[in-house]
Amino acid sequence: MNTNIIESSEDLTQRRIRSFVLRQGRLTKGQEKALTESWPKFGIDYVPVQIDLSQVFGRKNSPKILEIGFGMGETTAKIAQSMTHSDFLGVEVHTPGVGGLLRLVEEMSLSNVRIIQHDVVDVLNHMIPDCALDGIHIFFPDPWHKKRHHKRRLIQAEFVKLLCTKLKSGGYLHVATDWQDYAEWVFDILKVEPQLQNTALDYAPKPDYRPLTKFENRGIKLGHGVWDLLFTRK
Repeated sequence: MNTNIIESSEDLTQRRIRSFVLRQGRLTKGQEKALTESWPKFGIDYVPVQIDLSQVFGRKNSPKILEIGFGMGETTAKIAQSMTHSDFLGVEVHTPGVGGLLRLVEEMSLSNVRIIQHDVVDVLNHMIPDCALDGIHIFFPDPWHKKRHHKRRLIQAEFVKLLCTKLKSGGYLHVATDWQDYAEWVFDILKVEPQLQNTALDYAPKPDYRPLTKFENRGIKLGHGVWDLLFTRK
């Protein structure tokens, strides 16, 4: 998932705090091959110009879902495989994860996934039209445990307001985390956003479309909790 702050040449007074650090890591041969061969088919280069999602996916009436910080792509691929009626735009900064999802897209013969490798805030501000999305998934973002790092958490009030501008009326925002402190942080932010309404009294049952990850299964066996927050745009 997206973690830390990215360093750049921007003036320190102008630089926006970001929720990730760009650690590319080593690519496997499969990831490298997928990046070379599959990016031209399923990748979208970042440009500060709005895109037509219906044109990108080649169909008009399918729900369009944004997947933010998809990690190595296993969850996104499984959801896309089970929801062929919907289209999924994954945004991730880490190259191994992008290569991993591209590899899965090819192996699973998925046609309803596209990928942008860039900071999601830029993508939202410059590439996604308002009221274009039917849903947004943010699964297990970095919780930034230490209090002094909370400003680096992805879920912030202003970011949620930005997400709301991209959701259609009735569209949903689904956040999942395995850290209770972060779940409470997210809940406190979402519940006071006037454009959103909760689908549950507090935390939501895990929707069937979100598969359990290996990490999550292991945590559940150890007695760790997972919290799903599911809100809709008014």
